[in-house]
Amino acid sequence: MTKSFKARMRDGDTLVGTFLKTPAHEMIEVLAKSNLDFICLDAEHAPFDRERLDICLAVARALDMPTLVRVPVGAPVELLKALDSGATGIVAPHIDTVEKARELARAGRFGHGGRGYAGSTRWAGFATRSMPEVLQQSIDETVVIAQIEEPEGVEAAEQIAAVDGIDGLFVGPADLAVCYGKTDIADPQVRDAMRRTGEAAKAHAKTFMTFAPGAAQGPALKELGVTMFFVASEHAFMLRGANEEADALHAL
Repeated sequence: MTKSFKARMRDGDTLVGTFLKTPAHEMIEVLAKSNLDFICLDAEHAPFDRERLDICLAVARALDMPTLVRVPVGAPVELLKALDSGATGIVAPHIDTVEKARELARAGRFGHGGRGYAGSTRWAGFATRSMPEVLQQSIDETVVIAQIEEPEGVEAAEQIAAVDGIDGLFVGPADLAVCYGKTDIADPQVRDAMRRTGEAAKAHAKTFMTFAPGAAQGPALKELGVTMFFVASEHAFMLRGANEEADALHAL
């Protein structure tokens, strides 16, 4: 699954994943048995330290479960830690200028001024692959996603999407709503911003993706051009399941 994930993104396949907030490898093992297409470890808003991130990515890699990491900031050191540990790709928050997008793309790719090369990492097979193989793996596999969550990012979406090395645009509806002074991620102004970002992604053959509280929002998001859905989180899944069973028994 990991090897074909980037190609499926590029082909516009409908991909369904979730944010993982619990930094525990057991959660990876469970979700890898689901029908989800990918997981995104939320190192921006959840307590993933270097050790727990590494363990979760080791298990994900062993189980061939495509796993992204939403890094706390799009700094090269954060990308390097996630990618070397085995991440399929990264989601970088607060990309609101084309300059930030270019820096992000450079940091996620090998080359002069870009990702530091090491053939001894988990992602590279612990020194079992040649340099040409490792470099080709980066081209074929590594995904770099720019998160658009400020009005400035929406205005620059066309330029950001045009950056070589950016594979997709992720719209953060909650942050956009807050920036616009709204309290609903389905507010018309937020939806219009999402539509504009989706059009920019489509114009440059980049994957358009966003967060969805649940499957019920799927049709409306699909109309905006979304093909990759980050649905809720394991926290939400647990609460929904627990509440459904508890409510049904309380009603007896």
